[in-house]
This record gives sequence, structure tokens and C-alpha cells, in this order.
Amino acid sequence: MPKNPFTRGHSRALTKRHKIAVAGVATLGAAAVAFSAVPGNAETTTSEAATYSAPVKYSSEQLKGLQADVSEQLAAKALQGKAAEAKAKAEAAAKAKAKAKAAHAAKKKAAAAAAAKKAAHARKAKEAASRAAHRAKLKAAVTRSYANNLDGWIKHSLDIMKSKGIPGSYNGLYRNIMRESSGNPNAINNWDINAINGIPSKGLLQVIPPTFQAYHVAGTSWNIYDPVANITAAANYAAHRYGSMDNVNSAY
Repeated sequence: MPKNPFTRGHSRALTKRHKIAVAGVATLGAAAVAFSAVPGNAETTTSEAATYSAPVKYSSEQLKGLQADVSEQLAAKALQGKAAEAKAKAEAAAKAKAKAKAAHAAKKKAAAAAAAKKAAHARKAKEAASRAAHRAKLKAAVTRSYANNLDGWIKHSLDIMKSKGIPGSYNGLYRNIMRESSGNPNAINNWDINAINGIPSKGLLQVIPPTFQAYHVAGTSWNIYDPVANITAAANYAAHRYGSMDNVNSAY
């Protein structure tokens, strides 16, 4: 009796025929498992039929509708993007404009401040120069030597008048002095209306005390009989009332 070729431990290899048989058995077993999974009252189908699904078909109208929806959505998104871009550009332009405006205002303000500072500096420099020149004139007038006589008194007074901007000439002063006091610095009028009123005219140019005090020139004596102080105060009074002592040709 021949031995079973499928007996475990058989030393010889399976022949091609044996392999085919084994494959058939495996196939039949798989088929049996497949059939056993189907209910008894159900119709059996092949695995290919169970796994096949028919393709979905769309009409041309449906495709056109889908294309239109997509196009509309894309167009809407494009419009939204353009609107957002336009808004961003407008905001950037507004910010740039505001920044430029602020920079212009700041520049204008700085220029105005610089101009004001420059003008103030120039004004101060001018005032300082004017004060220096004025002091120099006063110093020159003070340090200059004058004769202690009518000629010296007039010249001294003229230098002070020049430094103070008071008009008058040597001839105008001399002429009025000679008419009023004949050159006497201690002259006093005790008979005119001023004397009657208790304020007699005094000095070279016969000035009453209230007028002397009102038109007294700084830097001169407060003594009404002082020749230079008397001449300078009288010339200051005549400048305010007549324009200059040169315009006075009678009692004033």
C-alpha cells in the first residue's frame, strides 16, 4: 500500500501535481467561507458584483450651474481682495498725508521759532550797540574839557544835547542866552508875571523851577543856576514846544 504524500514528516518534496491539488483545496475552503457568510434566504452574488459601484452621472445643466457658482465665488473673493487692498492703500495714503502734514507743521513752527530767535538776537545786539555808543558819547562828553565861561558852557551843553537827541545850535543858544540874561548864570527875574506868581525865571535862559524840573536832562546838575544844567533843560523844553531853541526869538 502506497504511503500518503500529505503525511507529516514525508521526506520527499511536493510534486507540481500535489501543489495544484493543495491550491484547489484552499480555494474551495475560501469559497465555502464566503457562502457560509450569506444568509440562507439571500441571493448569492459574486465578490466582483458586490464591490462594483456604477459611476455617478451629471447633466450639462448641472455642470454649468456648478461652474457658475464657482465663478461667482471666485469673483466675490476677488472683489473682496480688491476692496481690502484699496482700503489698505487708502489708509496708508491717509497716514502718509497726516505724517507729511505734521512734518510740515513742525518744520514751519521750527522755522518761525528760529526766525523769532534770530530777530530777538538781532534786536538785543542792536540795543547793546546803541547803549554802548550812547555810553561812549556820554563818556566823551564827560571827559572832554570845557572852559568855565559862556563859550564852554554852551559847548558842554551842546555835547550833552547831541547825546540825548535834543536839537539846537551854538548860535541859537547864544542868541537866546544874551537876550534873556546877557550871559549871567545867576540872573533872576523878580518883576514879570512868573515872579508875581512866586516862581521867578532863573539862570542863563531864564527857566522857571517847574519847567526846569520837568525838562531836566539826566547827567546834569539839579541846581537851576548851574549854567550847563540850565541851558540843557531850557533847550529840551524848547525842542518839545517849538521844535528847537533855534526857533525861539522872544520870550518863551
